[in-house]
This record gives sequence, C-alpha cells and structure tokens, in this order.
Amino acid sequence: METLITFIVYLAGMLAIGIWGYKKTSNISDYFLGGRKLGPGVAALSAGASDMSGWLLLGLPGAIYASGLSEAWIAVGLSIGAYLNWQFVARRLRTYTEASNDSITIPDFFENRFKDNSHLLRLISAIVILFFFTIYTASGMTAGAKLFSSSFDLTYTQGLWIGAIVIIAYTFLGGFLAVSMTDFIQGILMFLALIILPIVAISEVGGWQETLNAIGQANEGHLNMVAGVSAMVIISNLAWGLGYFGQPHILVRFMGLRSHKDVPKARFIGTAWMVFGLFGAIFAGFAGFALVSSGGLTVGDGEEIFILLSQTLTHPLVAGILLAAILSAIMSTIDSQLLVSSSALAEDFYKGVFRKNASDKELVLVARISILIIAVIALIIGSDPDSSVLDLVSYAWAGFGAAFGPLVLLALFWKRITAAGAIVGMLAGAVTVVVWGNMEGGIFDLYEIVPGFLLNLVLAVIVSLMTKTKPEMEEEFEKARELAKS
Repeated sequence: METLITFIVYLAGMLAIGIWGYKKTSNISDYFLGGRKLGPGVAALSAGASDMSGWLLLGLPGAIYASGLSEAWIAVGLSIGAYLNWQFVARRLRTYTEASNDSITIPDFFENRFKDNSHLLRLISAIVILFFFTIYTASGMTAGAKLFSSSFDLTYTQGLWIGAIVIIAYTFLGGFLAVSMTDFIQGILMFLALIILPIVAISEVGGWQETLNAIGQANEGHLNMVAGVSAMVIISNLAWGLGYFGQPHILVRFMGLRSHKDVPKARFIGTAWMVFGLFGAIFAGFAGFALVSSGGLTVGDGEEIFILLSQTLTHPLVAGILLAAILSAIMSTIDSQLLVSSSALAEDFYKGVFRKNASDKELVLVARISILIIAVIALIIGSDPDSSVLDLVSYAWAGFGAAFGPLVLLALFWKRITAAGAIVGMLAGAVTVVVWGNMEGGIFDLYEIVPGFLLNLVLAVIVSLMTKTKPEMEEEFEKARELAKS
C-alpha cells in the first residue's frame, strides 16, 4: 500500500507541473522551446533524463544481467558521445538557431540555415522525426507497461494505458516548460535510484568482492568486457555515441538554454549525471545476476531486474520512490519525443507547408491534437508484450543519428554545405538505417548507424562541393560563429 501511495503522489505531482506549464504557455515558442529560458541545471538534467529513457533502468541493467560486462561498451560510447555533443554542438546550436530567424525546431533550423525556399528539407526532416519518434515512443510505452504490470499485478495492456494517460496529459497541457521541469525532477529521482539501489543490492550479496565472486562462479565471462565479443560488436556498441549529434529531443534542450554562456556549467552537470547513472545501471545488473545465481532471487524477463531489486530489497515506501524513478526514466523520454513529434506536425507540416499564416493559438491546438494522434499510434506499436525496449530504442536512435547527425555538424562547422547536399545526405542516412536494419548476417550485423552516418556525411560533402551556397548563408554562418565566441 505504501508503494502505491508513493506512486500516486508522484503521478499527481507530474500532472500539477503540467497544469503550471499550461498557465505559463502563451505562444508557440513557449510551447516548443520555453521561450529560451532554461537554466544550466534544468537543461542538463532534462537533456540527460530525456536521453536515457527506460533503457537506463530497464534495458541496460537487463543487458548486463543477461550478457555481462561486454554490454558496457554501449555505456562507453554513450558517455563519449554525450560529452562531445555538449562540448562542440551545444554552444553553436544555441547561437545559430537564434541567429537563423529564431528557429524553434530542428527542421525549422535546417530550412533557415540552408535558405531552402522549396521547403523540401523541412518536409523530409519532419517525416524522419515522425517515423523514428513513433517507434522510439513505442519503446517507452513498452517499458511503462512492463513496470506497471510487474509492480501492481496488472495486465500488460492495463499498464500500457495507465502510463500513457499520465504522460500524454502533462505533455498535452504544459508543453516544453512542463516537460523540462518534470524531466529535471525525474533526472534527480533517476540519479538517486541508480546510486542507492546498487549499493543496497551489493550489500545484500555481501559486498563488492562477494558480488564478483558470485558472478565469477556462475559465469566468469560476465566479468570480461571482450569475452565472446567480436570487433564488429564493440564498434557497433561504441557507435551509439554517434547518435547524440542527431537526437532532436536532446538538441532542443541546447536551443532552449537562456544563454550560450551556460553551456560549460550544463556540460559538467550533464556529463557527471550520465557517468554516475551508467555506472549505477551496470552495478545493478551485476548485483541482480549475483543474487539470482546464488538463489536469492528469481527473475523472468531480464529487463525487469531493476524493478525486482526495488521490490524485494527495500521498504515499500522506498520501493515506491525507486519505482517512481523507473517511471521517471520512461516518462522523461516519451514526453520529449511527443513534444518534438507534435512540433514536426504543427510547425513543420501544418504551418510550414499548408497554412503559413496560422496563429500561435491555432498552432498550439494543432500541436496538442498531434500529441494524441502520435501517442495512439505508439500505443499500437508497443502493444506486443514481447517487445524489447532495447531493440526499439536502438533502431530509432540509429535513425536520428544517421539522418540528422552529420548535417547538424556540417551545418554548424562548415559554411560550404548546401541545401542539395543536406537533402541527399539526410535521405541516404535515413534509408540506409531502414534497409540495413532489416538485413541479417555478415556485415549487416554492424549497427546500422555506422553505414548510415558515414554515407550521409560523404554524400552531403560531395553534393555540396558540386553545388553553390547562397551569399546570405555564408554571412549568417560568420555571424553565428562570432556570437558563439562572445
């Protein structure tokens, strides 16, 4: 009962923030970008929370539990990628999006940056966002269903709908401000859970050395990062780091910062949060494997190991907080994905293509309706109880990394890139991920983000060198570069 009460209080708090955000939202810039008012702490933790999703508390501990330390290569790749994203992209993207006609979405920025009067770049970007984010959102719905069904004796379908209703409600109401503030709180909860639970679990085994001994006796390969792992697998896992440069729900946090001067502080907070969180998830997976192998615990689905540890090793009140932290990880990503997807429909499709004179009030209404539509489609995709959180996330992550990553980097650091180069590169990256991801065996075992990212980069450069930029593009590039230095 204490666990359920804690859970209900948490959900009520998230809805209250949604109502607060609703009162603070007066125009489309507020709804999608919070009026560029995020402080470094909120930006850093909301970026981290929306980035990690249920993967951090369900997928990664489950992978470590099932396969051992060889799965930690993903964590290494992500840590490096996240740091480089803050180091090189955040400051420039913040200043460039403001200098380039105050762009408030990634497709908006691409169109303004490349002076694409055909709107083709905006349209393709929006389609990519809708396709991959619907799949990404489905992964969060799946994670939420597993949490509710295993924690409160509900069916998978009941868990799926309960989680979805709460997330949709506060995102629908409050927009970017509500999403960022809830993500900030959720980021703190996730951090505490990833520090506390592994310590409790390792203590239950008998300490760190006893944990290592139990794992070694059950499966010595669990303690070896290269045991049974090919070079292709290591490259694939490290390549997750490439995805950061193209994730719209993370990039939009850089755009929402109140000043580019806040980037160093935000980078420190965000990187520290992430490294500690990833280590906590790895240790939780280790401790769970040690407990199960010694007969102290029984688990069915490996992705539920964190949930099981929370329920069996802590007081019901603490368990409620830890389970709320898992839900935080899930909600903090889905809300961001729903918001970015709704911006693609409202700002980039509805206004950008069909109704250029739409009022802010009209666009906010369209965005809210879009959230409902996208959420329902994601619910349908995530309705399969056998869906893997990690598999769904990896596919969507690769899609954004390959389609947008190279273009974001080239747009910010190379003045010669053209609209034609960006269009060809984006299409090549997205199509490669879709085709490659559905092939099996041999070279196709390589994570699809690698060929997609490289092909996008190469073709964007080649086509740009064969075409001409517009003088105003180069002038704006120099203006943005100077702003970033100020």
